[in-house]
Amino acid sequence: MIKVEGLINLLKRNKSDFFSGVPDSVLKNFSSLLKDSKKHIIATNEGSAVSIGIGQYLSTKKIPVIYMQNSGLSNALNPLISIAHKKVYSIPLILVIGWRGSPNTKDEPQHNVKGKITRSILKLLDIKYTILRSDSDLKKFDKQIKIAKKNKSIVACLIEQGVLKKKTKLKKKKDFYSLDKELFLKTFLQNLPKKTKIISSTGYNSRELMHLRKKYQIKNGKDFYMVGGMGHTSSVALGYSLTSKNKTVCIDGDGSFLMHLGSIKSAGTFANKNYKYIVLNNNTHDSVGGQNTYANNVNFEKLSKSFGFKKFFSITNRKNLKKNIQNFLDSNKLSFLEVKISNSKIKKLPRPKNLIKIRNQFMN
Repeated sequence: MIKVEGLINLLKRNKSDFFSGVPDSVLKNFSSLLKDSKKHIIATNEGSAVSIGIGQYLSTKKIPVIYMQNSGLSNALNPLISIAHKKVYSIPLILVIGWRGSPNTKDEPQHNVKGKITRSILKLLDIKYTILRSDSDLKKFDKQIKIAKKNKSIVACLIEQGVLKKKTKLKKKKDFYSLDKELFLKTFLQNLPKKTKIISSTGYNSRELMHLRKKYQIKNGKDFYMVGGMGHTSSVALGYSLTSKNKTVCIDGDGSFLMHLGSIKSAGTFANKNYKYIVLNNNTHDSVGGQNTYANNVNFEKLSKSFGFKKFFSITNRKNLKKNIQNFLDSNKLSFLEVKISNSKIKKLPRPKNLIKIRNQFMN
């Protein structure tokens, strides 16, 4: 194991004091020590984080630190290749990557696929990297950073689950909103028309839906759980809804909503009235450490209507909850619902396992 303070101090000794990234469960001890300031920007997606870092380098000549889960490396490929690559603008960056699905760990199917090819992606990009597992690896990484500074190149480290330790445990983040999430989701499922199809975002949302269906024996509708592909839930739901007569409900999180915001514009432009969009807004990256999404500053009503949604609904508390859900579901216009909701309270959430079976049941 490595003390997370040791990694951060190493970076700062190399005059890398600007951080940007997307929260990750493997790196939550790392990102929790970075204060929210103009020197730490939580980005909406990994490509944006890289681009923010590029801008910082152009301004300060200091190498920025960009952190992400390895699944997000795909989001970062465009600016890494098209701007920062040494054969383009040769802009040095330090990538701190949470390595889900590494060969030494058991993980979920989507993480195993990406974990297996992560090192190959870095090699294709000609990015030197160090796997951090001990203090001796930190010394190796330090040398690579110094070479990257000299050669104006990109360097990375890969960090597996459980490697980074912190002196004190993370404090559980307080709820930004008060409506109990389980109460809302249970009530929503219980009032679904039977043939409704739900497509739900990765993280806790899909896992909670699956858990609550079993807990309360709810069989209304069918679910497709997005175990990966953060930010793409609305697009999958749009694609399904276009040629289906079924009411299609997209259940998204605020972080996922913001990650690929342009997708909501596509839904607002092309979706039929059978498409129902829900953003569960807790202002938090709940499943990866509780970091802020800053979604509380968004006026979802004005935004959704400017994107083409005809009706906006808002649920902020349990008062008339069933009626408000029913009004949203019964609307005969393209509708958007914001639910201001608490963080998840369910412990030891199960994960979807037989993904092919889930797909087949959804499609029947």
